[in-house]
Amino acid sequence: MGKAKYILGPTRPRFLFLNPVCVAVGVSTAALVTGRLNIFHVFLALAGAVAAHISVNVFNEYTDYKSGLDERTTRTPFSGGTGTLPAHPEVANAALIAGLVAFALTGLIGIYFAFLRGFAIVPLGLLGLVVIAAYTPFITRHPAICLIAPGLGFGVLMVMGTHFVLTGGYSFPSFVASLVPFFLVSNLLLINQFPDVEADKTVGRRTPPIIWGLHYAAVIYTTFLILAYVTIIAAAAAGILPALSLLGLATIPLAIPVARSTFLYAKDVEKLKPYLGMNVIVVLVTPFLMAVGIFIGR
Repeated sequence: MGKAKYILGPTRPRFLFLNPVCVAVGVSTAALVTGRLNIFHVFLALAGAVAAHISVNVFNEYTDYKSGLDERTTRTPFSGGTGTLPAHPEVANAALIAGLVAFALTGLIGIYFAFLRGFAIVPLGLLGLVVIAAYTPFITRHPAICLIAPGLGFGVLMVMGTHFVLTGGYSFPSFVASLVPFFLVSNLLLINQFPDVEADKTVGRRTPPIIWGLHYAAVIYTTFLILAYVTIIAAAAAGILPALSLLGLATIPLAIPVARSTFLYAKDVEKLKPYLGMNVIVVLVTPFLMAVGIFIGR
């Protein structure tokens, strides 16, 4: 049991709350379009999303452990990994196997839905698998791709994938709704890279804060934050999403000080830490409230 606990560490369980939120957005747009839901398929879509997240987390932790990056990172509750593998190297291989099993499970669930709903989901699924496998060894070395890949995975791919497996097709409302987690999750990874700049340089990573600088990264963060809220407002105003989707705007009072902190405390990890936590709340609560609004207002 003790060993199992340490194997679970690299899966980063406390970060898996992001999956139900992103799946909820896809569920809400599916309900908006069809007016009905298959609960079994909802839970199966969620299982696939969680498995995908677990696999990318484990691959990232394993690679960081093998490269020695974990020994150089200033860890915070929201960045720098869990530190499980450096502390318990005996579970490294078992953790990697767990990640591979989760990766395979993601693919199998995708195959099930492809046969059930249609093969139009295959390009989306394949792109998702590529992002999972390539994120740490490849994507983190290309700043522009590194910036958008998290949002692409958790926003466009997860939301529209969920929508497809529940409805058998894609829709413009699901795409528009997916842009909100796209911007916010891209921001989540972006701001969490601030404390890791010096450590990431040592293993050849080329994240946006490293290549473009912390100030420009803060500008991008603020821009993406604004775009997330503008998307909600524009979609509601145009009738693409129900007016109640504006519930997502409730997090603006939290988002403003977080954006300000990226300029003021980009180089001060201790002062930035509280805002990293506030950012997590913004990332989780904004799309969730939007999804609730879509579901109620459909």
